[in-house]
Amino acid sequence: MTATPEIKQKVVQLREQLQKAGYAYYVLDNPIMEDVVYDRLYRQLQELETEYPELITPDSPTQRVGDKPSSQFTSVKHNIPLYSLENAFNSEELTKWETRWQKQADDLPEFTYVCELKIDGSAIALTYEKGILVRGATRGDGVTGEEITQNIRTIRTIPLKLNLDHPPERVEVRGEAFLPLDVFEAINQERAESGEALFANPRNAAAGTLRQLDSKIVRERKLNFFAYTLHIDGAKDEGIESQWQSLEKLQQMGFLVNPNRKLCDSLAEVETYFQAWDTKRKNLPYMTDGVVVKLNDLELQQTLGFTQKFPRWAIALKYPAEESPTIVKDIIVNVGRTGAITPMAIMQPVQLAGTTVQRATLHNSDRVSELDIRVGDTVIIRKAGEIIPEVVRVLTELRPTGTVPYQMPTNCPECDSTLIRPENEAVTRCVNSSCPAILRGSIIHWASRNALDIRGLGERIAILLIENNLVTSVADLYSLTVEQIANLERMGTKSAENLVKAIAASKSQTYDRILYGLGIRYVGSVNAKILAENFPTIEELAQASFESIEAVYGIGEEIAQSVFEWVRVPDNKALIQHLQARGLQLSASIETSDAVKNKPNQVLTGKTFVITGTLPTLKRNEAKKIIEQAGGKVTGSISKKTDYLLLGENAGSKLAKAEKLGISQLSETELLELLEII
Repeated sequence: MTATPEIKQKVVQLREQLQKAGYAYYVLDNPIMEDVVYDRLYRQLQELETEYPELITPDSPTQRVGDKPSSQFTSVKHNIPLYSLENAFNSEELTKWETRWQKQADDLPEFTYVCELKIDGSAIALTYEKGILVRGATRGDGVTGEEITQNIRTIRTIPLKLNLDHPPERVEVRGEAFLPLDVFEAINQERAESGEALFANPRNAAAGTLRQLDSKIVRERKLNFFAYTLHIDGAKDEGIESQWQSLEKLQQMGFLVNPNRKLCDSLAEVETYFQAWDTKRKNLPYMTDGVVVKLNDLELQQTLGFTQKFPRWAIALKYPAEESPTIVKDIIVNVGRTGAITPMAIMQPVQLAGTTVQRATLHNSDRVSELDIRVGDTVIIRKAGEIIPEVVRVLTELRPTGTVPYQMPTNCPECDSTLIRPENEAVTRCVNSSCPAILRGSIIHWASRNALDIRGLGERIAILLIENNLVTSVADLYSLTVEQIANLERMGTKSAENLVKAIAASKSQTYDRILYGLGIRYVGSVNAKILAENFPTIEELAQASFESIEAVYGIGEEIAQSVFEWVRVPDNKALIQHLQARGLQLSASIETSDAVKNKPNQVLTGKTFVITGTLPTLKRNEAKKIIEQAGGKVTGSISKKTDYLLLGENAGSKLAKAEKLGISQLSETELLELLEII
């Protein structure tokens, strides 16, 4: 049966009524209709869509929960990276940040700051096309996340359709999904009554909820969402020139934006806001652990850009971590995957920042000596950055008689090899490459989500594989059989088959993930991508000089030295050969490799560009990438330091300023000719 025009119009009308009612209820907290009326309209829409399924659209209120659970999540690359924020813990660090960004600005303009409460939840990225939600993803490593659109649809404060008459082609929104405290407590109460493990804190509960395969479970947990960042191509054309205007626009679009924000003219005002909320935050219905301070002017943000990890134009000012006393029951050492020996205090359990803490890091032997910590001591612990528990101080006045100073071991607790402490380092290390702890850590790191992403290969399995002499390196994973794994303790044939499949599937992971998975000291996932782009094969990387590695933009001396030394160790050379023999691709894809080989030879090193107007074929981000690949820098404002203005149609005030300063102008064609890529 085909829907008549009258039925189609009725469906549109019902959707609009329900969307307005949902926005008023969940975002504005100002209901415009009774629940019974909403339910009746919802049922009408549901019945019509059941009868005429061709009328169902992704933005319909009935589509907030999928029909069936997902079987898995897929990795997706963010259209715009989600950078983490640098942290400041006091006024001095905040002032140093301001000094740093002002040095980066070409000419210090007038500026203001926007302060927003830092919500303790899980960052997510939303993509809208022509006003319709098409994708929701977790933050992941900031470059790649997991696609969780079906779960995102269950969050009532996230609009399925933007409240705009003429929405832009693409809109990117960033924000924080979180669990209100009353919902968190109710969930834990239900879990306690059913004998399930309790969630440690609302942040963990939110992250775990977002990764539920069944979106109906997500809906039941009633996640909420605050939007805080808006990306629109041509934002200026939309009248958006500041972070404050972005927040107002997000509200207009239908998002819930935290109302407790403030526009500040100075750091003094920022600190007043920060201090005021240190007390008031205790009465909020959600967790917050600090204040995010952002430069308000979007053009200034673009000019300052990013470091390798953080935006230069924003910082998180964190509240002092909660502290608590407890008693040290034992001191042990852990051996990490790099052989680093980390002393740990084992303590009487204590509640700290919403979690039960029994262990705290003592960092290294210098810190142990500085604290003079002993078994039996009463200590004050806190969470560094509200994440890692650490011992702050020892209350020596409460020390029992007969205690003795703790001595770091001289031999590895895992393999009994003699420990060494390299010159100019605070860390003691085991240097036995066959040490079970180093091997265990290497396997766990290799299988981690940002590396080879081998589902089912965790610490327990890694230990079993090592204890049963089935692996001596990560390369041995690719020779394991179902029978070998099935014979391990508490493993069955089905689990073994799944693990073997997951290991085999990891052979298709990209070169940069493999580089990261190798666990080269100081090489994180971002560095690994940079190395893969500049040295498209492992052979090229192995043959590269220290100077050529260090010269790569984003790779410093410490990283370059570590990579240069690692690829020359005979055992590491053998590992690479074994991995290649087992089918892993230690080279970039054809597309990436060609792009690297054909890219300009850093001819723009030291040159600063500003882009203005609409280019004939390239988008601004594409032109920016081409310039940066050739060694150049792109800023957002014209100054005496600018070398070239890349000029498109409908150029604005930047052209006039460039002409006044005598700055050279280039067209898109001239730029591409200069770089010899046309």
